[in-house]
Amino acid sequence: MATASLPHDHPIAVGADAIDFMGHVNNAHYLSWVQDAVLSHWRKIAPPEAVAAHLWVALKHEITYRRPAFLDDQVIATVILEKVQGARAFYETVIRRGEEVLAEVKSSWCCIDAETLRPARLASDVIARFFPGEKG
Repeated sequence: MATASLPHDHPIAVGADAIDFMGHVNNAHYLSWVQDAVLSHWRKIAPPEAVAAHLWVALKHEITYRRPAFLDDQVIATVILEKVQGARAFYETVIRRGEEVLAEVKSSWCCIDAETLRPARLASDVIARFFPGEKG
């Protein structure tokens, strides 16, 4: 099994549209933050031809909320790709404000061929870009 990838930090701006009736970020926004962070990680590391040929669909999110986020907080989502199995990728994302952990998210994603919209395995050389410490 692969060791986890290098962490990828994705900054998040907390705007007024994310704030709910209780004065903090609505829990639903954490899902969009995770999706933005995971896709940012993919686009940063995968070669352009792989980005063009593949789409990602979320299969499962498990979110543990630790602390609320508020308007204008400076938030960072740190994404770690734990492993790739077939057409599936397993991520851990930690959302922080400074040193405070706001949420921890385990998620799994399915890689989809952009033309056929069917599950697609990534080429081993593409996967290897995400795990630079490994020799395969």
